[in-house]
Amino acid sequence: MLMQVESGSEAAAAVLTAPLSLEGGLAAELRPANLVQRVLSLFRNVRPGSDLSHFQLPATFNLPKSQLQLYGEGVYCVGEDYLRRCAKGSDAVERFAAVVGWSISTTRPPIFGFAPYNPVLGETHHVSSGSLHVLLEQVSHRPPVSALHATDDDGEIELVWCQNPIPKFHGTSVEATVKGMRHVKLLKFSENYEIDCPNLLIRLLPAPSVEWSGTVRIVCKESELEAEVIYYRSNAFLGLGGDPRCVKGKIFSSRSGEIICEIDGHWDRIVSVKDVKTGKVSVLYDAESAIADLKTPVVRNQEFNKTVTYKGVSPSESVVVWGEVSDAILKKDWERSSQAKRRVEDTARKLDRERNDKGEVWIPKHFSLSQDKKGSWECSPLEKSVPPAPIIVPS
Repeated sequence: MLMQVESGSEAAAAVLTAPLSLEGGLAAELRPANLVQRVLSLFRNVRPGSDLSHFQLPATFNLPKSQLQLYGEGVYCVGEDYLRRCAKGSDAVERFAAVVGWSISTTRPPIFGFAPYNPVLGETHHVSSGSLHVLLEQVSHRPPVSALHATDDDGEIELVWCQNPIPKFHGTSVEATVKGMRHVKLLKFSENYEIDCPNLLIRLLPAPSVEWSGTVRIVCKESELEAEVIYYRSNAFLGLGGDPRCVKGKIFSSRSGEIICEIDGHWDRIVSVKDVKTGKVSVLYDAESAIADLKTPVVRNQEFNKTVTYKGVSPSESVVVWGEVSDAILKKDWERSSQAKRRVEDTARKLDRERNDKGEVWIPKHFSLSQDKKGSWECSPLEKSVPPAPIIVPS
């Protein structure tokens, strides 16, 4: 959907695109011929072990959205409200299991051959879904660090996290390790859940594929509970066999190590949880209800398929910064998309040079940024709550 957003004296295009979901319809529209050969050609001159954080990807391989948007969509684009369920649990174990289910709901089907734009420094993304308000900011460019803050009107839930993806080329594959910790805070119960992320594995040979893998750890010090959820690699050969998108895990006591619940299923289908003591099995997560048929966000109080002027959308908003690029990609105007993308990136580099010449240090607008002793990035929101956004997810 194309809109006009006033930015100073100029009008900039804001392009809102469909979120990634089980259907993968957006990728099907963009998929070019000979995709595998074209992807392999990208890495001809890249050495194994190379960090691809700032790899210049041609626009023909871009999804029409920024990485900030993808992070945000994992929170605000969902069919069933798994996040609010976390705050409704009657006891610590029930709440913990709900947080595990919510964590799985942020996992979206990756698409081989396409990647989002690398956010520019200072880029923001601000969206509301019902009573939940989500704000993201690109707080660092080298290394690329994204920060997210979300709060709800009822004062029950707060999300804070910092993410630093590090993609590396390994000859026949690319693996992106996502550094950073997610914090889910259930304010009513004074519980803070620390959650890390699975890795994204892109296999180039022998059979092209892309999948989430690795172990996600969830810890709540207040309830003394922990979980390990393993995203298994398919181990398929030439595209045959294997069990892709399988997850298994456990919830256990931090103090004794006693296993309380067992987790089993597929993150794109059904994930079940089993109470070890009683043997009772229940559905923890249903992908069909969570990430199928997701709605595309819109500008508040505006209708679909109309060009409008709305002053509430920030010029730093992702859908404005990359608006012309996304519009050209959707129209498969590859020359215009390449030129528009180059303008965005050249402008960001120019601003960076100007700051360096003046001896200025970039300071994020919405977050404070720091590193711990291990070198991990930490972000803290400057405001207690996130205000309602001019972009909303239709109810």
